[in-house]
Amino acid sequence: MLQQSRPAGEFIAGMRTIFPLIVAVLPIGLVFGAVAATKGLSPLETTLMSAFVFAGGSQFVAMDIWTHPASWIGVGFAALLVNIRHVLMSASIGTKMQSFSSVKRYIAMLFLADELWAMAEFRAGSTRLTPAWYAGIVMPFYLTWVGSSLAGALLGAFLGDPAVIGLDFAFPAVFVVLVMGFWKGPETGAVLAASAVASVAVHHFVPGVWYIAAGALAGLVTALWQGRAKEQAV
Repeated sequence: MLQQSRPAGEFIAGMRTIFPLIVAVLPIGLVFGAVAATKGLSPLETTLMSAFVFAGGSQFVAMDIWTHPASWIGVGFAALLVNIRHVLMSASIGTKMQSFSSVKRYIAMLFLADELWAMAEFRAGSTRLTPAWYAGIVMPFYLTWVGSSLAGALLGAFLGDPAVIGLDFAFPAVFVVLVMGFWKGPETGAVLAASAVASVAVHHFVPGVWYIAAGALAGLVTALWQGRAKEQAV
């Protein structure tokens, strides 16, 4: 009986863990829905995009370059650039999913998001990851994102410009909190500084969303350089 109740307990523990971020992602979903409505997407189209794409960053980028008719190649390439970071995130968290079967691990990666990855990494630092706990953070987060996108699309006309009421700040605020959770001193600061400089420079001189890939690459190179410097020092 104890073995049967343990997965349920881990699922509830996962829900408790992700609750603060659910509160934070709610306004982000509302903003996306409102933006999508201004681009001419219906509430159904907005909801389906959030349900099947489930990638806030690339969805916002897609809305930035959305036209009628939409350039599917351009939108798809932009989404690829934005989500290329998932390769590194999957490689990192995948090594900590020893209790997942191959099928469960594949399904888990389909629902990987920045916030979920961060919470899973924090969890893996103190105890092992389990499918039940991971499902506990994924399910409410996913449903909140899809539901808030629909609400934003329906209420877009009433919300008006998200910047006026400060809803647009919710996105960067969440990422600031996540980054600070991984803060390890000057080394982390160097990685962030390299990413920021590279992304701002590329954004200024190169059109499109290449600045996202540039920032990620600069941060990765800096982290690798720091790792090699430590090895040589030893």
